[in-house]
Amino acid sequence: MSKLIEAHRARNPRLLLFHGLVGLLVAFLVCGLAWRQLFHRGLYSERERLQNQRRIIVPGPRGNIYDREGRVLVGNRPRFSVVLNLADLRGELRTEFVKIVRNYREFPKAERPTADQLETPARTAVAQRYLDQINVILGRSEKVRPRDLKRHFDQTLLLPYILLDDLAPAEYARLIERLPVTSPLQVYTSSTRFYPYGSAAAHTLGFVGVNDDPTVEDFPGEDLLTFKMKGSLGRAGLEKKFDAHLQGETGGAIYRVDPAGYKVDLPIEKRLPVQGHNLTISLDIDLQLAAEKAMEGRVGAAVALDVRTGEVLVLASKPDYDLNTFVPRLSHEEAAQIEETGGWLNRAIQGVYPAGSTFKLITAIAGLRSGAIDRDHSSVICPGFFMVGNRRFPCWNHNGHGERNLAGAIRDSCNVFFYKYGLETGPDLIAAEARRFGFDHPTGIELPAETHRMLVADPAWKEKNLNEKWFPGDTANLAIGQGFLDVTPLQVACMVASFARGETLTKPTILHVADRPAQHTAPIGLAPADYAAILNGMEQGYQIGTGRLARIDGLSAASKTGTAQKRTPQGTIELAWMICFAPAENPQIAIAVCLESQEPDTSFGGGVYSSPIVKAILEAWKYKQDHPAAKAPVFKVGP
Repeated sequence: MSKLIEAHRARNPRLLLFHGLVGLLVAFLVCGLAWRQLFHRGLYSERERLQNQRRIIVPGPRGNIYDREGRVLVGNRPRFSVVLNLADLRGELRTEFVKIVRNYREFPKAERPTADQLETPARTAVAQRYLDQINVILGRSEKVRPRDLKRHFDQTLLLPYILLDDLAPAEYARLIERLPVTSPLQVYTSSTRFYPYGSAAAHTLGFVGVNDDPTVEDFPGEDLLTFKMKGSLGRAGLEKKFDAHLQGETGGAIYRVDPAGYKVDLPIEKRLPVQGHNLTISLDIDLQLAAEKAMEGRVGAAVALDVRTGEVLVLASKPDYDLNTFVPRLSHEEAAQIEETGGWLNRAIQGVYPAGSTFKLITAIAGLRSGAIDRDHSSVICPGFFMVGNRRFPCWNHNGHGERNLAGAIRDSCNVFFYKYGLETGPDLIAAEARRFGFDHPTGIELPAETHRMLVADPAWKEKNLNEKWFPGDTANLAIGQGFLDVTPLQVACMVASFARGETLTKPTILHVADRPAQHTAPIGLAPADYAAILNGMEQGYQIGTGRLARIDGLSAASKTGTAQKRTPQGTIELAWMICFAPAENPQIAIAVCLESQEPDTSFGGGVYSSPIVKAILEAWKYKQDHPAAKAPVFKVGP
């Protein structure tokens, strides 16, 4: 018996093998655990960070746009919203979900909705209870939209859910007074674009659209799941051209979240957004409003420049649109209305028109410089028409002007004088003079979408592009600003400012600099007496000639009116032009106005229709000159 017990206690080789295998497995597990814990610690920490952290991006407000005297043309206003903090409702959401699930237990199993299908009605019911509290306070009857709520839970759970947006200030005050501080309902304040002058300078200022993907620089967490608050992006005008300057600096925050995706604590890291840089532009809102009021109901453009610097004082285009209708977004109905009226087109820099009789200044300069016109001896007897070969070219005064010299022809806008001396000057010299004044290329103003469709033609152009010969009738038409000639109102205003300085080019700018130096370009190249002859005709035009309806007592000026025709698919429309600069002896402001007739084939004289707009601008300008103390301080461009 003892021998049997002793034999049983002896070592069993098979057990020793088993013990060895167990030990080996334990060692393997220990090593694996050590490997995971020690060597892969960083990897799992990174995975944990990606799983339980979220990043929120908040765009900064845009900078303001000021006029030359510091008045806000584009700013930001507070936008009040009622939001629901969903992280505070996890218990209620779960309770409501369980309640709905229990209600469906009586249904056959095949007819019961899935858990995912019951989530939305549970969430909607809870959100509606809170929205009903708001409805009671504000006297509304708003409803939660289940689809929007589901999208918010699926895509932007970390952000508050907006129940009501763009509240009136009175509603905001009522909610602030009555909502408990600890309520999941909170009033959220953001900023949105505001245009205090409505449609004034709409095409110049431009508008913004929604930016769903704002960017942020030098902020950590690029690899985290990121939620972005909507920002804005310049879509037209200065808002587009200077978008990078006006854009605010984006801020952000990083939060820890629970497995359901709700915030669980204060942000780990946070950076506040910063407002963008301000912009001071050259427009004078007083002059701009005067021009637009005078243009009400018309179609066309008005431009006024500072003769000395080229800064744009007025840039008006009609029809236009109220910029506030773009906030927060433009409706389809409003967009269709703008399209129907032609309001999208900025006629000041995108509309191309024959210059009409305003171009006679270019013809006069070309004739004087070439010797074809003698200021003392060149004259015509105008019978109301001029024969070019066997073709009769009319003067606007069908009864004729009688005898007219250069100054008289400019004063009364006699076509016959310019037919005759335009033919003697020749198309090449007239076209070359027009190019010297910049009529063949864009002005380069700091606005998007300036047209490149301007045209100054000569015989070589016609041969190349139309494969046709140039005829004397083409020269006659060119001499009075018709035919193969297309320019913009801004180009014509630059020509007026250049002529007022005795030079050939003006570089317009929409930006204001308080101490901007005067522009100086190539001189016209006229003898003083020749320049004085043209100026004399323009002064007479303003006092007693075709531009007399713009005359203002106590203000000297020089002007030239014009009428032109433009062919369109709807028919030929008349164009009413007027150019002017003042004071005549010390030019400071240059103006160009072009109006389109609203009905095809109707008479539309520049002296009758455009003069009142020029007069309105001059009156506003003179008032400000006479009352300098009323001017506001100037803000410079910059942050």
